[in-house]
Amino acid sequence: MHVEVKKFQTKKETYEYLNQQLTLQVKDIQNDIANMANASALIYLLLDDLNWAGFYLMKDGALALGPFQGKPAVVDIAVGAGVCGTCAVEGKTQIVEDVHSCCNHIACDISSASEIVIPMYKAGRLVGVLDIDSPYPARFDQEDKAGLETFVDILMKYIF
Repeated sequence: MHVEVKKFQTKKETYEYLNQQLTLQVKDIQNDIANMANASALIYLLLDDLNWAGFYLMKDGALALGPFQGKPAVVDIAVGAGVCGTCAVEGKTQIVEDVHSCCNHIACDISSASEIVIPMYKAGRLVGVLDIDSPYPARFDQEDKAGLETFVDILMKYIF
């Protein structure tokens, strides 16, 4: 499916379009990996100033690398380790304005400067996290949090 890259005046408009495109991409597909791959591609394509976007999925009590866009990444993250592992423990979105001042950040790409991680729940159970990095400090704010939490909510209707 063709996705038109559009630039909007506000983040709210950007996230409305991103979430609309996500629904169109995944609603009729019964393949979780393909849906997550397309979801990470949409984020990478439609959001500015990113250098990594993808998923870590719960497997055998740890977070295992799932579909993503960007440079090669750490394959396994222990629950509690790094920003992704902290998100898994706390069960809430993590926003890190400066990953270089974050004592438990796991660096996959040395050009990353900020990060947002959103937990993914299905039937009350943590199934993974959506992890997004930017080469710019303080790239993510409360509008990104709201838009990406809605993005995850939409995706979770169609996977697992």
